[in-house]
Amino acid sequence: MKRFRFPLRPVAVLRAHQEIRARETFAAAVHAYVQSEEALATTRARVAHFEAALFAGRRTTFNPAEEAQQLAAYRRECAAEGEAERATFAARATMDRARVEYLDAHRKHEVVKRLEAKSRLAHHHAANREEQAEFDDFATRRALRRSPLFSP
Repeated sequence: MKRFRFPLRPVAVLRAHQEIRARETFAAAVHAYVQSEEALATTRARVAHFEAALFAGRRTTFNPAEEAQQLAAYRRECAAEGEAERATFAARATMDRARVEYLDAHRKHEVVKRLEAKSRLAHHHAANREEQAEFDDFATRRALRRSPLFSP
């Protein structure tokens, strides 16, 4: 029986490497997105804390210098929240692009894997047919050797 040789093996190796690279890129993008979500949640918590402090401060006596400082800090936190939201949206878009690229690379690799599986199956069937033909030939020769076809 002849050994199986897949002619597209270099393509399969290349596609496997591309899939691994795309998977790693996607994982990094997911990690970056999760980190940006956590940063956004932290920033929103700080903004909520500043809002609560500002509203609580209005119940007591009014100190303009202190209020101006707290308001400036609140504005910085609001700006940081907006920046964190933009970073989260950008990370989400990057993650979506990386997901699409990974799925595309995975599909391409699966196509080559299916082609290899079909080729292996065809090779296996051909080898089985060849082996069966050899067995039939051997059985025919053995049967002919035992009894002559025509009796004299």
